[in-house]
Amino acid sequence: MIIVMGLPGAGKSTVLKGVQGEVRQVNYGTLMFEIAKEKFGIEGRDQMRKLPVENQKEVQAAVAERLSKEEGKVILDTHCSIKTGKGYLPGLPFELLAKLSVEGVVLVTAKPEEVFERRSRDPSRDRDRETLEDVQEHDFMNRAFLAAYAAHRGCPAKIIYNAQGKVEEATAKLQQMLE
Repeated sequence: MIIVMGLPGAGKSTVLKGVQGEVRQVNYGTLMFEIAKEKFGIEGRDQMRKLPVENQKEVQAAVAERLSKEEGKVILDTHCSIKTGKGYLPGLPFELLAKLSVEGVVLVTAKPEEVFERRSRDPSRDRDRETLEDVQEHDFMNRAFLAAYAAHRGCPAKIIYNAQGKVEEATAKLQQMLE
């Protein structure tokens, strides 16, 4: 399994759309939403980060159980960290990571200014109002979490920059990791 993470607005999903070959993509957030909707009755994905931390951890544990049964080449599409009212919650708690066979972790990112601009143009999400400094802080936290995840699993960590207008270059770098 290769785990691909990124800030909301970094273009992770866009980069993943270009991946070729015999690899299955699994979206961690979709699995979490399905479980959270069933257990807690939430209506939208953006409500998950507003659940009490204990409820979020309960959902993460259920997702870990499902993911531990995955076989073959898999890309796990997720967030490195989740900004909550109480601080940053690891997107991949060590208890979850311990259950997975991880070959590498990847952070897709972009200049904070680009991420900030992309978020402001995305009407499909119910995002909290954030400043450029908030985006910079979240990116910094993601890099720290990325290093911790790689150290925990003993696997390589890679940062891929998805610069505005250069998604093909970012996708090619990710594709190289899969081969």
